[in-house]
Amino acid sequence: MDIIKQDVTVAIGSEQMPCYTARPASGGPYPGLVVVMEAFGLNGHIRAMADRFAAEGFAVISPNLFFRQPNNVVGYNDLPGAMRLMGSLKDDQIVADMTAAINSLKQHKDVKPKFGTTGFCMGGRVAFLTAVRNSDVCATVPFYGGGMTRAGQAGGRAPIDDAANLKGPVLAFFGGKDAFIPVSEVDKFREALSRSGKEAEVVLYADADHGFMCDERPSYHPEHAKEAFAKTVAFFRKNLS
Repeated sequence: MDIIKQDVTVAIGSEQMPCYTARPASGGPYPGLVVVMEAFGLNGHIRAMADRFAAEGFAVISPNLFFRQPNNVVGYNDLPGAMRLMGSLKDDQIVADMTAAINSLKQHKDVKPKFGTTGFCMGGRVAFLTAVRNSDVCATVPFYGGGMTRAGQAGGRAPIDDAANLKGPVLAFFGGKDAFIPVSEVDKFREALSRSGKEAEVVLYADADHGFMCDERPSYHPEHAKEAFAKTVAFFRKNLS
């Protein structure tokens, strides 16, 4: 499917947030999807993922959540830089920025009033956080999102604490070799979703590491990445139709 790609800005009060958008070149209306970046920023990999989802029939926006920081894209070999950027975010601001991105999709006549969120690494947590805090989100797919069972700031709430607010199902992916997200945390996340009574599937690839979807990282796992992407597309087609 041919797609249209565009860099845009989205207003948040007096600020302008840069975003990358991709959507099918014709037809529609299509479901809206927010694809959230890793801790390394809105880089080529995230843009490529946005393009892949657009080619599958989604109207995609990827916000630059680090736009308030200088040097807001770092290499995969710069973990300290990524931690610096990630540490600049606060949950309330994240939700406000994500809401602005969703609202920008609403303005397009070729976008259905059905919205999903997905993201990778830090973006996995952001995708889930948005789903529990924004009732426009009808389905969410977090990929190896760390910290979903922990508050982002002292005195705050962990995203999973608000699972009862979910308006749609969850499909979450993790890697069993992920040193950043112990299997015990995956189990805690799964159990909390089960207690909430919400529809959810948690997939744990025992031999996958953190970042297994990214073909620019040593942890890339082609087999699981292909399977997880196909499963995600099918999930969103079912729940955003």
